[in-house]
Amino acid sequence: MCVCMCVCICVCVCVCVWGRIMARKALCCGFSSLEVLLMVLFLLMTGVTVGLVTVIAVNMNSPTQVEEVIPTVKPPEKPYLIGVGRADCTGPVADIPLMGYANPKQTAAGIHTRLFSRAFIVDDGSQRVVFVSAEIGMMSQRLRLEVLKELQLKYGDLYRQDNVVLSGTHTHSGLAGFFQYTLFMITSKGYIKPATQAIVSGIVNSIDIAHKSMKPGRIFMNKGEIVGSNLNRSPHSYMNNPEQERNRYKTNTDEQIVSLKFTDLSGNGIGMFSWFAVHAVSMNYTNRMVSSDNLGYASYLFEQEKNPNSLPGEGPFVAAFCTSNSGDASPNTHGPYCVNTGEKCDYLNSSCPIGGTKMCVAFGPGKDMFESTKIIGQNIYRKAKELYGTAEQEVHGRVHTAHQWVNMTDVSVHFNSTHSVKTCKPALGHSFAAGTIDGGGDLNFTQGAVEGDPFWDGIRDILLNAPSKDIQDCHEPKPILFSTGEMNWPLPWHPDVVDVQIITIGSVAVVAVPGEVTTMSGRRIRDAVKQELEVQNTFTNTEVVIAGLCNVYTHYIATYEEYQIQRYEGASTIYGPHTLSAYIQHFRGLAKAIVQGKVGELPKGPEPPFFKDSQLFSLLPGVPVDKRPANTTFGQVLEQVHPRYKVGEVASVTFVAGNPRNSGDMRNKTFVTVERFQNNTGTWVVVHTDASWETRFHWIKGSGGRSNATVEWHIPLSAPSGTYRIRHFGHTKHFNVTRPVITAYDGTSDVFRVTKTLYSF
Repeated sequence: MCVCMCVCICVCVCVCVWGRIMARKALCCGFSSLEVLLMVLFLLMTGVTVGLVTVIAVNMNSPTQVEEVIPTVKPPEKPYLIGVGRADCTGPVADIPLMGYANPKQTAAGIHTRLFSRAFIVDDGSQRVVFVSAEIGMMSQRLRLEVLKELQLKYGDLYRQDNVVLSGTHTHSGLAGFFQYTLFMITSKGYIKPATQAIVSGIVNSIDIAHKSMKPGRIFMNKGEIVGSNLNRSPHSYMNNPEQERNRYKTNTDEQIVSLKFTDLSGNGIGMFSWFAVHAVSMNYTNRMVSSDNLGYASYLFEQEKNPNSLPGEGPFVAAFCTSNSGDASPNTHGPYCVNTGEKCDYLNSSCPIGGTKMCVAFGPGKDMFESTKIIGQNIYRKAKELYGTAEQEVHGRVHTAHQWVNMTDVSVHFNSTHSVKTCKPALGHSFAAGTIDGGGDLNFTQGAVEGDPFWDGIRDILLNAPSKDIQDCHEPKPILFSTGEMNWPLPWHPDVVDVQIITIGSVAVVAVPGEVTTMSGRRIRDAVKQELEVQNTFTNTEVVIAGLCNVYTHYIATYEEYQIQRYEGASTIYGPHTLSAYIQHFRGLAKAIVQGKVGELPKGPEPPFFKDSQLFSLLPGVPVDKRPANTTFGQVLEQVHPRYKVGEVASVTFVAGNPRNSGDMRNKTFVTVERFQNNTGTWVVVHTDASWETRFHWIKGSGGRSNATVEWHIPLSAPSGTYRIRHFGHTKHFNVTRPVITAYDGTSDVFRVTKTLYSF
């Protein structure tokens, strides 16, 4: 505002001076004193108007500034030890399926943004907890077991299954191939070791960095609401929940965001972790670039602001945006419509008269998936920034952790002394194959199916055998498409044993849910845990956070009432209609053990299996030898940049390329740089990498081993005028007799000018 006022004053002064000069000239030219006075007043009012318009314009185009609250309360005598860390977990960005939409055509072909794992560690002097948020589709049991194995080798018993929580942001544009159960391996081209190892190494490295950075610090909690950034994609299911329960809430999605602010003892920020309920599916199923999606963009914005002059993924401040009870929460806020006709989709089953569920797609809020990702990410970032800047509620108290392994196929849920129910062996319903409004299935399945289809059931019975009567009765009213709990070849199709876990830091409790929990399911878990923790006043004003997609993936967790409707979320609740009740019972047990100080008496439960690599299969072909067109070299430019661009335009260049899989482990490296020439030093300086939001690395696979790489730089309005170039780095494979040889290459575009307008020089 001070700058704006200065602009206004300067404009007025300039106009006044010019007015005096013009007045003298007017008098000399024979104008009367009254006419001269009117002229001066006119010029003065013009100056004031211009100044005010300038003030308004500057304020409208400036980001909201929130003055950060500096803690004034004296730090506690025994402060927490706090560490934060971030590490690259991007794997091979070519040929490997992207995890989320289960679309076999959606294989990786470049980078939109890199993927990172972010960790925080909190220690109260007697207990330590670790929370990790990785920009991947979900956490799998295989990833968790491999991470824990690596941590045990490094740290002994310091980091264990009971005090380490691993979660995924649920981006649908991360790499697949990190599962050990058959169903997921089929849709991921099997178990892909390079993709898995990149994620495991990234998670472990982020914990390493957090571990090494630990120092005395303080934690502040704040919460607020983000309106208009999530949409319930199954409102018909939600409406089946009891009216009295629904009336307790303003909306059919959770708009709450909870943030933890980490500082050193002087109040200097070191990190921030937030939880918000939204699917990371702004990047839709047509995208083939690895991308951290909307939650990742929020992290990118926050970290770029807090780590000035650092490239993405660098700098000490860590900002993580984690998913919550987002099972039915879509970011595509314009809602669904039939893309082929423009009509509204059928409300009950989200399908179209022509084209079925595939044509019923939700979009928005932007004009394309990139703009939508940006808008949702900005909305989340801005609210988190406000909460971070105004956080005053300090977190005090002990750190607790409770964990059990549970066989979810055989849980008895006791409602009272006379009434109990049981969970089921896992199974998926017909509506699972219908997909959602964020990405529908290719076949003629629809959401809301409570009866089977003789055609598809007949094919299933021939190929996989029919589900038993016991499992059909247990899952009623779900018409079973895949009875995965009865399918064990070549390995079990779904997990039986899952993790249930709670960590508490003072009055903040984080419930690690092993799946995609719907809005109302999350609310019920939150209420149950809060009630249990506060029953003996051991905890007061407890803030219970639902952390989704933690530790092992078990599809969805719908309420009993939502399950009856059998839309996608209910059909994908694999342990039957009482799945949520079973989880609530176990989370209550963990909370009760924490309150009573009896965590050590909790049964450990049956350990999950860890299958040998030799038992797992891969359907991913090997990388062929790289070929190039005649009379070219790898890295040579095929389509050159223009000599001049103005800000807001896109600079693009295409190179002869090799398969990115031949580059091996490219974590903490880059396939792309945008460089600016420094006139004062005569050197080139990297201003963007392939981790930057502004760059896009497209790998275009041709035939016969040939491929190209197109690099786009979407030049931001803030880019300084100057001389730039774009570079691409990669590796090729050829055979020396029978031995494969990997050779590095690079290519550089012509230099080009960037200006504020096309007429600037």
